[in-house]
Amino acid sequence: MNYTLEICSNSTQSALNAQEAGATRVELCSSLWESGTTPSYGSIKKARALLDIQLFVLIRPRGGDFIYSDLEFDIIKEDIIACKAMGVDGIVSGVLNKDNTIAMTQTKELIELSSPLPFTFHRAFDLTPNLFQSLENLISLNVDRVLTSGGHESVANASEIITNLNQLAENKIMILPGGGINEANIKNLFYSGCTEFHMTGNEVCKSPAQKNVLHLNGITSIPEHDYLESSVEKIKKVVAQLKNHFNP
Repeated sequence: MNYTLEICSNSTQSALNAQEAGATRVELCSSLWESGTTPSYGSIKKARALLDIQLFVLIRPRGGDFIYSDLEFDIIKEDIIACKAMGVDGIVSGVLNKDNTIAMTQTKELIELSSPLPFTFHRAFDLTPNLFQSLENLISLNVDRVLTSGGHESVANASEIITNLNQLAENKIMILPGGGINEANIKNLFYSGCTEFHMTGNEVCKSPAQKNVLHLNGITSIPEHDYLESSVEKIKKVVAQLKNHFNP
């Protein structure tokens, strides 16, 4: 049985690390400290030129919630158009209403604009009040896949919910479990019926720059100089487990 391992990569270098480690797809984004935002034009262009594996791109104009103004929604659409022109393989996005239900009209517009590229509804799904009703709604919109941690902070604690979501999906939509997956817990999802998995596999890269007590971003909880990068070693360990399970 074939499997897909998608790596959430916050830079072109991270995407290249994912490819080297044996991942089969990259979800390129930026600003993982904010749970991911739209990467730069240059990052997407270089990733497309250098990657042989599939390249999906997260389209999210800012951190915070998933309720967008008309201006922000227009920016999302412009970014999708630009990504299609650069030859990416898929779009990852989504919009919620103020009550955190799926914004059906806006999401439908994004799906149609992304066509013929596959459309993944991102983890905003996990904020919705009823995951199973939300899944039915996404199926009705012909969304290709949904990234979900089963409504938990770590998908490793939600294997039963993921299994139930996958059963409801009935091959009408791909359930892509993600959120906290690593070498130690990937096996918790092996019997969920899912064949696609999503992880970051990040490690903190310590800056060689001389440390300074000044925090330019004003947020002391976020490292000012250090940064995250996809770890070849961490991803390889998960790839090895996937191969052993799906292709023994």
